This record gives sequence, C-alpha cells and structure tokens, in this order.
Amino acid sequence: MIADSAEPAGALIAQSLDLPFAVGVTGLPLFGEADVPPPFLSWKLRAGAIGRFRNRGGYWVSERLTRPIDDVLERYRADRGLARSGMQARVHVAQFPQALDYARTHLPPNFHYGSPWRARSTTSVELPEDGRPLVYCSLGTLQGSRRGLFAKMSAACATIGARAVIGHGGGLTSAQAAALPGDPLVGAFWPQESVLRRCSAAILHGGFNTTLDALAVGVPVLALPIGFEQPGTAARLKWTGAGDVASPSLVTVRRLSAKLARVMSDPGYRRMATALSAGMQAAGGAASAAARIDQAFG
Repeated sequence: MIADSAEPAGALIAQSLDLPFAVGVTGLPLFGEADVPPPFLSWKLRAGAIGRFRNRGGYWVSERLTRPIDDVLERYRADRGLARSGMQARVHVAQFPQALDYARTHLPPNFHYGSPWRARSTTSVELPEDGRPLVYCSLGTLQGSRRGLFAKMSAACATIGARAVIGHGGGLTSAQAAALPGDPLVGAFWPQESVLRRCSAAILHGGFNTTLDALAVGVPVLALPIGFEQPGTAARLKWTGAGDVASPSLVTVRRLSAKLARVMSDPGYRRMATALSAGMQAAGGAASAAARIDQAFG
C-alpha cells in the first residue's frame, strides 16, 4: 500500500489490513521536528532555544486542532485490538528536492527527497511576442476567484513593462477577465509547463505543485501565500533565494511591482531557480520514487 503523508489514517489502514506500506510525501514533511518551523506557517528558520520554543508552540497548536481526528483513529484502533505502536513505513519518498527544505536532523533513515512526479508535457502553446517579458500568474483552482489580487498582479506586470499570463482556474467570468488592467493574456487553464518555459518569472500563491513546476524549469517565483501549506512553502522559497514573498492581503501594486522587478532583474533569483531545476532533473522524478518503493517491497 502507498499512503499520502497528509492522510492521517494511512498507517492505520495498512495495519488493519496487515499490509506493508510506503509513504508518498507530496508536500513538506510533517514530522514535527523542533528545530524546523511547522510547514503550514511562514516562520523563518531560527536556530537556538528561542526558535525551538516557538516551533514547539506551533506544533502544540496543530496537535490541539487535529485532536478530534486522532480521537477517531484511536477509537478505530481500540475497537479492532490493534497495537498502539502500529506499523512502520518501509520507505518515505518525497516529490521535492532537499534544497527546497530547511536543514533537518531527525528524518527517518528511509526518507528520500526527490523531484516532481510529473510526466513531461508535450503540449505546445503559442503566445504573442511583442518584446515584453512574460510573467505567469496563478492562484490555483481553489483560490482562482480573487479578482482583486489578479488585478494587482496584472497592473504590477504592466508597471514594469512586462505582460501577465493569468490562469484563473475558472474562477473569473469572461467580463471579469476582460476588465483586468495591463493587457494580460487570460485563460482559465494553460499548459502550465509550456507557458512557464516562456516566462521570466511567476507570481504564484505558493501552492506546492505549481511552485515546483516553476522551479523545475528554472523560473524564479514571487509568492503570495493565502492558506494551507502555502506560507510554509513560500518561506522556504525565500530561504533558498529562488524567490520572494509578499502578503496578498496587504500588498499594493507599487510594492508588488517593486518586488517583481527585483526578482526579474537580480540574477541571483534566476541562478538559484536554475540550480534547483538541475537538482530536480538529476533526482529522477516519479521513476526514481517508484524504483525506491519497488526496492523497499522487494
């Protein structure tokens, strides 16, 4: 059995069926290491006792919030007479490079970083070329209805002489899309990999998959994290030097354009994104993860 690391019942299901299992880590690790900030918060890495105290507080709050789920799992375990110690995963495989994570010292010995589990896109896309650099703008499919934020993105691109390529995931009406400032290219969905290869930068919500897609082709990211795992991903993105972060609720067009201009003009951002891309290519993607799982079950 293969269980997602974010599925709290995964190990218990494997135990109840008496099946060996592997863990697929589709986002950031969820091990609660005291030296590492929780993956759902925007906290910077901070060494020492103060940082560990802060991190433990974040994990304590998280455990309190998820206690109802833990109680359900515990009742299930007790009803079926399953040992509290449970079964241990044969292997943990992650779809992101180690360079995108904070330094860790307490990962399981069978944990393996990797790269996105994506098939390379063969879809081509025709985009107009008028000399302006392109900037891919996306808030994913769950948060693509934020018209005001898309308007700021588009206006910021226009302010610095770039052109936004906006993918709203079906969250905007045709009239709303047409009213966006700055002459953007707008669509519900784009062949993301192909578009990103044509762009100089990306403004994203920090969703894990879209962020990995941008970095996989060496595109630096300006993150506007809204919720879920996005603040943690954005913090690590800034920590690596492959991007920057702004608050989606507080940022102005002026501030956004200034940050975007810096991400596009400072070669350090592109250099770090390119280094991450090279690491991802070397990691082997889905094929490497599948081989590790096969070896663990062999």
